[in-house]
Amino acid sequence: KDLHLDIEKPFKLDEQTDLFWKFNSSNNIAKCVFNNNPVVFNKYAGRAELFRPNCSLKLKNVQHNDSGDYKAVTISGEEQKVVEYKVIVQVTPAKLTVESVSKSSDSCNLTVTCSTVDFNISSSFRCDGKNCCHAGEKDLKATKYFSSLSVYLQQDTIFCNHSNQVSWNETKKVPCCVISILCMICVSVFVTVLIHCGMGDLSCK
Repeated sequence: KDLHLDIEKPFKLDEQTDLFWKFNSSNNIAKCVFNNNPVVFNKYAGRAELFRPNCSLKLKNVQHNDSGDYKAVTISGEEQKVVEYKVIVQVTPAKLTVESVSKSSDSCNLTVTCSTVDFNISSSFRCDGKNCCHAGEKDLKATKYFSSLSVYLQQDTIFCNHSNQVSWNETKKVPCCVISILCMICVSVFVTVLIHCGMGDLSCK
């Protein structure tokens, strides 16, 4: 999906004044200049466009790590803010992998990893033919790019949850110990719930 950020507040460009779009304050995306074509900086070449007359920004193919603060500023000796947006992109699907690290005739030990393209967390579980329990720290949770990733056990089901303020994605698996043979995964269910939100002038199209 593409991200469209508009500027409704009036501003003026001249030979001494340019308008910059910035991401998280330090990363320049593009700039509008007086009587000349807009400039897109190398990092965003092919992804960003500016449109006259108000220098609105279009960011193509928005990814989860594009979440953050976007700001348009004019610079003429000093920086003045024109408009600012906080963008939170819908979370990507979380991947839940379960590996058997040891097994006996009546139980097995599992390492569970909950991961996205940005980060991951792991936890250990011990299962027998009927029950599973934590072998390490319970209910692990990590946060990055305005989203949280957690792995936890509820009854005999292992959950991996990836969420932020606008969406959540859940993967769950039920480990089954097959006595004397191996540990296998017998149920795999993926549930994705996306919550659309409008934030001020922000529109994702």
